[in-house]
Amino acid sequence: MAMGHRDDEQEELFATHSNLRKAGGHPFYEAVEKVLRNNDFDKFVEALCERFYAERGRPSLAPGVYFRCLLIGFFEGIDSERGIAWRAADSMSLRNFLGLPLSKNPPDHSTISRTRRLLDLETHHRVFSWVLAVLAKKELVKGKTVGVDSTTLEANAAMRSIVRREDGQAYADYLEELAKQSGVATPTREDIAKIDRKRKKKGSNDEWVHPEDPDADISKMKDGRTHLAHKHEHAVDMETGAVLGVTLHGGTEADSETVRKTLSEAEESIREAKEELDDDAKQGISERIRETVLDKGYHSNAVLLALDEAEIRAYVAEPRRGRRRWKGKAEEKRVVYANRRRMKNRRSKHLMRRRGELLERPFAHMHETGGMRRTHLRRHDNILKRLLIHAAGLNLSLLMRTLFGVGSPRSLQGRRGLLAALLAALFALWEFLVARWTRIRELLQPTFGVSSGPGRTGLRRCATVFTTGC
Repeated sequence: MAMGHRDDEQEELFATHSNLRKAGGHPFYEAVEKVLRNNDFDKFVEALCERFYAERGRPSLAPGVYFRCLLIGFFEGIDSERGIAWRAADSMSLRNFLGLPLSKNPPDHSTISRTRRLLDLETHHRVFSWVLAVLAKKELVKGKTVGVDSTTLEANAAMRSIVRREDGQAYADYLEELAKQSGVATPTREDIAKIDRKRKKKGSNDEWVHPEDPDADISKMKDGRTHLAHKHEHAVDMETGAVLGVTLHGGTEADSETVRKTLSEAEESIREAKEELDDDAKQGISERIRETVLDKGYHSNAVLLALDEAEIRAYVAEPRRGRRRWKGKAEEKRVVYANRRRMKNRRSKHLMRRRGELLERPFAHMHETGGMRRTHLRRHDNILKRLLIHAAGLNLSLLMRTLFGVGSPRSLQGRRGLLAALLAALFALWEFLVARWTRIRELLQPTFGVSSGPGRTGLRRCATVFTTGC
C-alpha cells in the first residue's frame, strides 16, 4: 500500500446530501434545545419580535437564533459578539443548537450586533421572564425571600480618553496646561505625571466623562485599580438560587440608592413569568416579596424605612458605627432596632450563610467563567441586554443541573460530571431501600415474637453506614 499525501486529495465537484457526514450534537446543548423546543421558545420570541420587522424584504436573522447565540456566549464563556460568531462557525454541535443547515453560514458578528440594536431592552427582559416561567414550572421559583448583591464591571473605555464635561478638553491637554501654569515651559511626560500624582480629587465624575460611554463612572475596582466601570446588581431567590432581577447602574452609585429598583425589577419579572403559567403552577409562587437579605453596604435609615413601608421584612447586616443619636428620628430608630433584633435569631444566621453561597456564586458564573467581567459594549441599554440573557442562561443552567446533574457543557468533559451524578443517584436509592427494609423489620419483629432472651438467637440490629467517598 502506497503512502498517501495531503495534497493528493481532490475535492469532488458535486456532493449529495446523503454523502455528507453529520456530526453528533453536544449532549448538553441537545438537552437545552429540548427544553426550549418543548416550551415553544421560537414561537414566543418570533411573536414578541414581529413588530420590529417589515412584512416584506430579505429574511433577517431569526430571533430564536439570535438569543441562542447570546446563550452560547454564557455557556462558552465568550465575552464579545465577534467571539460568539467565530465559535458558532467553528463548531458543528453549536450549528445544530442554532438549527442551521450545512448550506447556511452562522451569523456574522455584525449581524448579531445589528439585531441587538434592533430589539429593544423590554424584549430582552421578556425573554428573561420567559425563562423564569420555565423554571417556575419545575418549582424552582418561590419569590418569597430574595437576596440582593452587586459587583463592578470594567467598562469598555480607557481612562486616558476622558474629557472635561464643561469644555471637552482632553485629560492630557489639561495636565499639560497645568504644568505650564506651574512654570514648566516645555513639560515632559515625567513632569506631567509628577503634577498628576500630587493633585487631589483628580478623578471626579462631576468634572470628567468618557465621550463614547457617558454611563461609565470612574470607580475603584475590586483589585484596587481605578477604572471606568459599571455596577451590576441582581436579586436572587434565596430558596432555589434562581436570578429574579438584573439591573445596571453607574459604578459609583451607592447600594442604598439602587436596591429598591432591583427589588422592583424582580417583582416585575416574577409577575411576567406568572402570566405564562397555569393556575396550578402559580400556587407555588409567592404573591410578592416578603423578605430580603442584604449585606452591610445596604444598611441605611432610608432603605429600612422603605422596606418597612413595603411590608418587606429586612435582614440587613449592620456595620459598626458607634453610638448613634436618635433625636427626632423615632421611626428610623424603630426600624433599625427591629432589624438588629432580627439579625440575632437563628433564621438570620441561616440566611446569611445561604447569602454567601447563592448571591456570590452567580457573579462567578456570569462574569468570571461567563466572560462578562469586562464589557465589550458601551452604554447601559446595550450592556443590560447582554446581562439579561446571561442571567437567563444562568437560570437555564440551574434547570439543567436540577434535571440532569450538570449545569454547563464543560461539566461533561471526560464524563466525570455525569458519572458523579449517576453514582449519587445510585447511593441515594441504596440508602432509601436500606431505610425501608429496616422499617419493615421493625414492624414485623413483634408479630413473629423474635426476641434476644436467654437460650434464643434473636435478630441483632445493626447500623449500616454508607459513604460516597466525597
